[in-house]
Amino acid sequence: MESNMNISLQSRIDRTHESPLFYKVFGLVAGGMFLDAMDVYLASAVASTTLKAGWSTLAQNSYFLSSGFLGLFIGSLIAGFIGDIKGRRVAYQINLLLFGGFTFLAAFAPNMTILIVCRMMASIGLGSEIVTGYSMVNEFAPIHRRGKWCAIVSLVANAGAPITMLLCYVIIPRFGWRVMFAGIGIVAAILWYMRRNIPESPRWLMAHHREDEAETIVQQLEVNGSDDFSNPTTEKKERVHHRLGISLFVAIVAVSATIICQYTFTSWVPTLLVKRGINVSGSLGLSTLMELGAPTGCAIGAYLVDRIGRKKTIVPAFIFTAIFGIFYARQDTMAGVVAVGFILTACFYVLMASVVAVYVAELFPTVFRFRGAGIANGIAKLFTVAMPIVVAWMLKVSGTNMIFWTISAIALFAGIVVWIFGDETNQKDVG
Repeated sequence: MESNMNISLQSRIDRTHESPLFYKVFGLVAGGMFLDAMDVYLASAVASTTLKAGWSTLAQNSYFLSSGFLGLFIGSLIAGFIGDIKGRRVAYQINLLLFGGFTFLAAFAPNMTILIVCRMMASIGLGSEIVTGYSMVNEFAPIHRRGKWCAIVSLVANAGAPITMLLCYVIIPRFGWRVMFAGIGIVAAILWYMRRNIPESPRWLMAHHREDEAETIVQQLEVNGSDDFSNPTTEKKERVHHRLGISLFVAIVAVSATIICQYTFTSWVPTLLVKRGINVSGSLGLSTLMELGAPTGCAIGAYLVDRIGRKKTIVPAFIFTAIFGIFYARQDTMAGVVAVGFILTACFYVLMASVVAVYVAELFPTVFRFRGAGIANGIAKLFTVAMPIVVAWMLKVSGTNMIFWTISAIALFAGIVVWIFGDETNQKDVG
């Protein structure tokens, strides 16, 4: 049972205004997530470059890309246990050290086998960063705006995709792929050094009965003032009823559906549309127009998630994903593909900003938060690995329409699960 001091500290964190310490945590988290996003999109560019140069084979490239997914799975689970047992700060430093160190070493890989090993180890750190980053911001942010700040981290992270594509286009043809790995590794080392004095999460300290240490950090979070004690809207916040089994089920379904839908549509739909004579991927301008749905969706998610609530943002986004997924598959004109593709991409990234960045961490109390988020993200990565096999099988036994109906059904199922079983965590004490 919580002590009175523990409850008081919890209330004080909830009512803080954004402080220099909070902005420092936010900036360091956003920087790490941005680097991680760059590394994800760099992998495919490196694979295609090494294949064209004869430095790798198609089989080796498949292992290279698969090792990344395996590392994400392992990293998600490891980060959860380290973060909950040893502390957020420890997990946060280890993941960047792994990611940055092995990314830098990858620049000097003498052969594809070593590069695959470096890729897997770097991806372990990458998987850890995804779990720890959003949860860290969630635990330091004021209760009224924690959804917005977590969603903004998602927006910053997803900006890594177009920037990485541009850098690869400019750098790799002139200087080679090794320079990209070395550059990311060096920037990661600088960021790791800047993180050396990042404080432990006061919520984690309170959960482990270290109130005196938590008090010191809370005082730093209060330097820009707090909401008025007398304000009835901030005096007492309803606490989420955490049922771990149900919360874990909701988290796994929501994260898995978000990632499966986004990955499968973006990976397979362009290929299937080519069979109809529509080659969107061949036009950089049209592809860019569709990809503008990503920052648009993240911005919409950041705007809505605190204003109307988590469930009222997530459930409609899943429903619209199901509807526009079917519409997208049935388009037979370039204009229709681009217009519906933009809307669908925005739906994906509303879910990324609200489910992955905000909701999952809030479904779990502090003592289980990293493990819960880690398990949900880890299982989602396994589903992602399996999807190409499933899609290939479905193409053999049925047709393209069955793929889109199945993916839309997954999105609809996830929306129903969140609406019925998910706790509404907006403006509430999540423990």
